[in-house]
Amino acid sequence: MKFSALLSSGLLLLGLAAPVVAQTPTGVWVHADSLTEAPKYAEGFSHFDYVNPDAPKGGTVRLGTRGGFDTFNPILPKGTPAAGLGLIYETLMTSSMDEVNTAYGMLAEAMKVADDYGAVTFRMDPDARWHDGEPVTAEDVVWSFEKVIELSPTYTQYYANVTSAEVTAPSEVTFTFDMTGNRELPHILGQLIVLPQHWWEGTDANGKQRNIGESTLEPPLGSGPYRLASFDAGRTITYERVEDYWGADHPTQIGTNNFDKFAYEYFLDEAVWFEAFKGDQFDWWSEYTARRWATGFDFPAVAEGRVVREEFPEDYNGRGEMTGFIPNLRRDKFDDQRVRRAINHAFDFEELNATVFYNQYARIDSYFFGLPFASKGIPEGETLDILEGVRELVPETVFTTAYTNPVNGDPTKLRENLRAALNLLTEAGYTLNGTQLVDANGTQLSIELLMHQPTLEPIAANLQRNLAQIGVDLQIRVVDTPQYINRLRSFDFDMIYASWAQSFSPGNEQRDFFGSGSVDDPGSRNYAGISDPGIDALIDQLVAAEDRDTQLAIIGALDRVLLAHDYVIPGYALLYSRTARWDRFSRPDTLPEFSNGFPTIWWWDEAKAAKTGGAGR
Repeated sequence: MKFSALLSSGLLLLGLAAPVVAQTPTGVWVHADSLTEAPKYAEGFSHFDYVNPDAPKGGTVRLGTRGGFDTFNPILPKGTPAAGLGLIYETLMTSSMDEVNTAYGMLAEAMKVADDYGAVTFRMDPDARWHDGEPVTAEDVVWSFEKVIELSPTYTQYYANVTSAEVTAPSEVTFTFDMTGNRELPHILGQLIVLPQHWWEGTDANGKQRNIGESTLEPPLGSGPYRLASFDAGRTITYERVEDYWGADHPTQIGTNNFDKFAYEYFLDEAVWFEAFKGDQFDWWSEYTARRWATGFDFPAVAEGRVVREEFPEDYNGRGEMTGFIPNLRRDKFDDQRVRRAINHAFDFEELNATVFYNQYARIDSYFFGLPFASKGIPEGETLDILEGVRELVPETVFTTAYTNPVNGDPTKLRENLRAALNLLTEAGYTLNGTQLVDANGTQLSIELLMHQPTLEPIAANLQRNLAQIGVDLQIRVVDTPQYINRLRSFDFDMIYASWAQSFSPGNEQRDFFGSGSVDDPGSRNYAGISDPGIDALIDQLVAAEDRDTQLAIIGALDRVLLAHDYVIPGYALLYSRTARWDRFSRPDTLPEFSNGFPTIWWWDEAKAAKTGGAGR
């Protein structure tokens, strides 16, 4: 459900003690919207419970990131937007960190959903202002919607059921749908990024006409709590607080945005990036490598307590995902499901977990891994009924066989699995000719694995080594991040190692992940090239689900069908985040349930900074 090109808040989750089917009231103005239960905070609330409303303001938080940037235009499918643009731009509604799938008015002070869920109207907050003092208008919303639909295939898929956006009254904008009963669509329209029409249609300091359809490095106009202060193209960006920010006293903003400045620095090489953190060039490190987490933090600042390591389960309380090796079905070599399944037999996760991962990971076995509704076992109940309705369109194994990954971990099991892989490839028309597995034309089965993270090379080498034993040539190609992004967007790859993040309320975004309509859209997240009528039918049902029980039943069906096609060789995942920070910050005593909140609700601590070293003042 959750999608934003700019804002990286955690995906949200609640336990499934009993399904909750509370819905946003229709036909009346409401201050908040929820997909699953009544909003926690009543109209007129003062601030979110998890913030410190008296948090001091000041200091600089320095953040490191990888790659580079070449644009401040947030909606183009090409180019690499700068980090931190979510500090400048805002959306109609904004999420809380202690609820699941609930949003409160931001640029829009209220929303009204049609009785049949065929439309939604947002009423703009009269106080909302751009940084130049101009009001944020309903016209800005309509223009922003039309431009993202025009320019971004991802947004086009996301908002596929929206037929129009119109100003229907002063300060009111109405979105009309081509269907009724889509209870998620009003919610995700609240996530729409709003851009200033008057600025984008104006001219720059040199008198040149701006163009939202082009990349730009002109500092943009926004409505958010920060503005862009300075930058070195592709290398550094600094944002500074907007002193007269319109939303400073807004209940969703109290206790947040506590730093005077955000400073981002880019690094091309991960090893250099980490060394820069150790050298106190930036403040916060998120660790994605098990070996480094286990062995790489023995430098003096850790021993002295100036660098603090901490794991946050909050970040994964509501995060689901499918991560793994993704073959590109647009390449003929992967048309045959047996080829894809054979590759899974050759992946020895168990050996990697013991020797490389320090047993920190679990093997993924669901497209919604980490969420309580991830499918398990043979379908039954309403999920079975839904699958029966599309029986002719889905694999028969969905009804008879629970999905499992092959299990390796010792030489005997690996030999058995490689033998099974070779049998599958033989059935698919390949022949082992000496040390090469060849097709009917004598051409060896060769796969290029495209990567941009050198830390993943040991994982890729495991698969490469095992496939070589059955004559398959796996070539590992590591490219720089910009080249990787460009090739990813144009689907110019045989196979990648990538992921799809999932929320507690999957819905419209599944079309962009797995729907036939996105298979040929450059920049879509249909990395695998999936185009399947059974999956399309289930996604359509999911989007139109009338209640939570039905939604969960359809998710169970969709998950099983995706797994049954072997579109992905599943990888591995954590259920907590691993972080390290220079100890210059404080935070609320109790963190929100679904995020560690950094840096949004943390603040600069002068006393800690004095002990740690004064960087970031």
